[in-house]
Amino acid sequence: MTVRARWLGQAGFWLTATGPGGAAHLLVDPYLSDSLARKYAGTTFPHVRMLPPPVTTADLPPLCAVLSSHAHTDHMDPDTLVPLMAAQPELRLACPRAVLDQALRRSRAPRSRLDALADGDRVDYGPFTVTALPAAHEERVRDSRGDDHFLGYVVEVAGTRVYHSGDCVPWDGQIERLAALDIDVALLPVNGRDAHRLAHGVPGNFDFAEAVALCAAAGIGTLVPHHWGMFAFNTVDPATFDLDAAARRGVTVRVPRHDGTLDLTVTR
Repeated sequence: MTVRARWLGQAGFWLTATGPGGAAHLLVDPYLSDSLARKYAGTTFPHVRMLPPPVTTADLPPLCAVLSSHAHTDHMDPDTLVPLMAAQPELRLACPRAVLDQALRRSRAPRSRLDALADGDRVDYGPFTVTALPAAHEERVRDSRGDDHFLGYVVEVAGTRVYHSGDCVPWDGQIERLAALDIDVALLPVNGRDAHRLAHGVPGNFDFAEAVALCAAAGIGTLVPHHWGMFAFNTVDPATFDLDAAARRGVTVRVPRHDGTLDLTVTR
């Protein structure tokens, strides 16, 4: 069985596992609209897309599930989720339990179709096994029950383990948790962070060096850097990625192209 990831822009990925029985599909954090440009028109950060959505919801095949890592619109977009959930009545949506109410509103799907997850929860979607982990979008945020508002997901399929951190910076215990999961590929946001963006409501993520350091320390051999190239105020130039420094630390960097597909298949 082969495992491929198609980059949909920002943190969005379309994972496909193909074997003798056919193909199975899963989305993570799809943002396939221009809803943020309308929402933030005329503000300091107008959220104008640098590139158009590579697909529409109508282009997508039947999906096993959609994973949303948190409730920011570029990760849980109503203009993507509502038509998608309506068009595929068996489709399931996974989200952090702490933001279940937002997911219900954003998707307009019944509660029975949503899987509200917390740290350590596991769920199967066809051939994909998904495990939830905490994320720190500049910081870990928990509700009154201790559930994280921001999650990452480890997706295991056909022996390949892919970690999508959601929006994230390094957090205490992260390296140990990831090392124990024997992850093959990390999909990490590398647009960085600064006080100016944070002051205007835009918390940040790893920078490229931090993403490489996490992979090297956790024994993750392949890094796919994302969350760049969508909004001019919140991107980074991929030409600045120090691929040689990553290689010296034992990390292979595979820089995705907009709407490009990467083969992530691992043979153990």
